[in-house]
Amino acid sequence: MKIVITGATRGLGRALAEEYIRLGHTVIGCGRGGEAIFDLRMAYSAPHDFSVVDVALDNKVAIWAAKILESDSPPDILINNAALMNRLAPVWEQDDREFTKMTDVNIRGVANVIRHFVPAMVAKQKGVIVNLSSGWGRSVSADVGPYCMTKWAIEGLTKALAEELPKGMAAVPLNPGVIDTDMLRQSWGEGAAGHIKAEAWAKIAAPFILKLGPKHNGQSLTVS
Repeated sequence: MKIVITGATRGLGRALAEEYIRLGHTVIGCGRGGEAIFDLRMAYSAPHDFSVVDVALDNKVAIWAAKILESDSPPDILINNAALMNRLAPVWEQDDREFTKMTDVNIRGVANVIRHFVPAMVAKQKGVIVNLSSGWGRSVSADVGPYCMTKWAIEGLTKALAEELPKGMAAVPLNPGVIDTDMLRQSWGEGAAGHIKAEAWAKIAAPFILKLGPKHNGQSLTVS
């Protein structure tokens, strides 16, 4: 399968990318970290492809998608993973610049990727779009209001997208569960250490995502 993953330079995205490559799939990934993208390119040659792309910038996503789709088929699975976490604080103490940056990545970034990859998938009437949600996309906690907002938005956006897709396709908002990543440590500090590591999680999540299909369209699912 051909699998496109955003935010592939670290955390869940990196773990998924490497697990899918290990399983024999072709991975097309992006991330903002140039050094990490260089490392991925050195480790995994063609047909895999890794590019420096800020998903918050629509023109950059357009160029990236055009390059990927120009001489190849659309992805079988599109995974919108790239996301940021807010600084822990009440909503009224959130900095506007940080708030805007997170909204740009977590919401607009997903819409940008959908805008430029999904039309090619729709034309073939096949493929699965997986938008990474969160437990905080279905519940809330103090001091993570902006992040909750973005993930609740992903739930709504994905379910609406599911209503628009032709038969044979699926859009799924997927809660990955609680994983020990840099993002979780930003929220929970050393308390994150007691949870599953990204690499071990990917061995569960990768086959779980591979099994998603039209019957799952619009369902809010959780990796178990």
